[in-house]
Amino acid sequence: MKLFSIIFAALMVTFSSLAQAAEGLVTVKSPHSVVATMDRFEALAKQRGLTVFARIDHAVGAAKIGKTLRPTQVIIFGNPQGGTPFMECAQTVGIDLPLKVLVWEDASAQVWLGYNDPEYLARRHGVEHCPAVENLRKALAGLAESVVAP
Repeated sequence: MKLFSIIFAALMVTFSSLAQAAEGLVTVKSPHSVVATMDRFEALAKQRGLTVFARIDHAVGAAKIGKTLRPTQVIIFGNPQGGTPFMECAQTVGIDLPLKVLVWEDASAQVWLGYNDPEYLARRHGVEHCPAVENLRKALAGLAESVVAP
């Protein structure tokens, strides 16, 4: 009976985390606070020659209308060197560019970093074989991995 309880608990954790994942969203746990994770991301993006267009604090916006939102920030960033080749495959990709990273704290106080999977975006725009996708995928994964490192 104890084994059944352990298996059931493991399945519940697995399926609850799957249920929270949005299609096409890559999510990575961060050991840092939302602000620290976002500060690290912004600094690393700039260090790697990316342009940071905006940083938005959704919790501050919520407070302006008398609402409470757990820490949630988004950063909009990019570089024509990465985005232009993707748009050459399909100009409609421009609706999803510049790129964005969302950092938020869930109800359990776990901080997450999430971004749109370039392969998902390529499928969305009907350019699954676009050569720019793999470079963007690697770049985003590398940024995320570096940012959430202890």
